Amino acid sequence: MKINRYVYVASLAVAAIALSSALIFVTSSRSLAAGAAPRSTPPVDAKGNLHVPSNYRQVYDYLGSWAIAADSGAGSKQIHEVYASPGTIEAYRKNGKFPNGATLVKAVYATQTSPMTTGTVSRVGKLQGWFVMVRDDKNDHPGNPLWAKGWGWSWFDAGKPEKTTSTSFQANCQACHTPASDTDWVYTQGYAPLQR
Repeated sequence: MKINRYVYVASLAVAAIALSSALIFVTSSRSLAAGAAPRSTPPVDAKGNLHVPSNYRQVYDYLGSWAIAADSGAGSKQIHEVYASPGTIEAYRKNGKFPNGATLVKAVYATQTSPMTTGTVSRVGKLQGWFVMVRDDKNDHPGNPLWAKGWGWSWFDAGKPEKTTSTSFQANCQACHTPASDTDWVYTQGYAPLQR
């Protein structure tokens, strides 16, 4: 009789654990299906000061990379890895526009170039810094010189993700992005996930 009671109690415990696991799984699945995404720290404060999101490599979606050719010789002098905040790629693919609040983070690396069996190869070396853009189609930061053309713009040196060295869009960002003005100031042709 005692054995049966122990078996009964153990069976109840196993059933309770299985039910709890199933409920956790269903709840998690519903959250993900409803579009819940992992959170990242907001990249901008109320005054319009940008910073590099602390966990962008874990939370943001990988958008693509650029290899910047060396000034002379083989290989690249920089590699740029670009990430987009959750939901940005999906929204862009729907209507060809970046949604308000979309954040792009470009990590800029020096390279190490060497011969390999496949040929001369450049790979990521030391981090040089980050470039951050935040979409602002509501003009939330008028008068802030780092906000223009529907975006917030800032460069951050490696090791200083909270302190931008940029002073204004016109002085520090416009020259590089003017050729991309027809594609919302972003070189969209370089990002396969954005192609519709």
